[in-house]
Amino acid sequence: MAMVTAFTELMNLRHPIALAPMGGSAGGALASAVCEGGGLGLLGSARGDQEWLEREVGILRAGTARPWGIGLWTWAVDKAVVRRVLEFRPAAVLLSFGDPMPFAELVRAAGVTLMLQVGDSEEARRAVDAGADVIVAQGNDAGGHGVQRGIGTLSFVPAVVDLAGGTPVLAAGGIADGRGLAAALALGAAGALVGTRFQVTPEALVPVEIGKALLEAGGADTERNRVLDIGRGSDWPARYPARTLRNSFLETWRGREDELRSDAAALAAYRAESASGAATAGPIWAGQGLDLISGVEPAETLVGAISAEAERALRNIRMT
Repeated sequence: MAMVTAFTELMNLRHPIALAPMGGSAGGALASAVCEGGGLGLLGSARGDQEWLEREVGILRAGTARPWGIGLWTWAVDKAVVRRVLEFRPAAVLLSFGDPMPFAELVRAAGVTLMLQVGDSEEARRAVDAGADVIVAQGNDAGGHGVQRGIGTLSFVPAVVDLAGGTPVLAAGGIADGRGLAAALALGAAGALVGTRFQVTPEALVPVEIGKALLEAGGADTERNRVLDIGRGSDWPARYPARTLRNSFLETWRGREDELRSDAAALAAYRAESASGAATAGPIWAGQGLDLISGVEPAETLVGAISAEAERALRNIRMT
């Protein structure tokens, strides 16, 4: 049974679920599987690498004829990149982490749905001003990068719904099953953007070791930090620390970020370990909904299962 919301009507979907465009995870196989399941698959294009997009868009198109989209890191792209991405003719573009104003009109002029992810009220107001067609409200529960002083999903989503007026809002952060989707709908959202749960699928572009680590961990094993970005020499803005699983490098350098930056030996050792092929040496992006993930399921099946569970949860609410 299809769930109808402003988001599903806008994007012609069966279910109000979108795949978070996770860099390194959300490739063409995963995005197409989510589309075939009735949700919106978003490629994790990050910086808009042309070679990566050509390969993954080809895989996606071979797997689905349904609407799909591309996600970009706003701070890491320019207008030329956005124009190039639009040449792939996505149905939607999701801009996250940075000022969308320089790119919003390009996306709209191409007739593409403009989705903007926000992490605080300032970004939410800017998204409204930019003319977003869909706003993604990312709570602090989310895995991967997010604003430094973000608040929890349960508190943040309704605040963004109020700011957004009639613009559809998707909830993001810690949503890993149908109960989370039902909660998002009850908060006034038109659906949910789901990330970590889709990493534990056979279609995700992650090594088996990472999927195993995610299954063995819980939400309390995650932490928002800058240590791992500094360790790997990432140029992510300091405004956006990342929620990852804890590891020994994080335990050693937590609270000593300035010292780490100047410790050439420690940085070289960490980068050598990460480059050695040890999948779990680098950051493992993970949200706080890990306790709700108990096994590996195909992404296409998962979309329908989450939606069906949300419907049951909403039907089970009894007013007294």
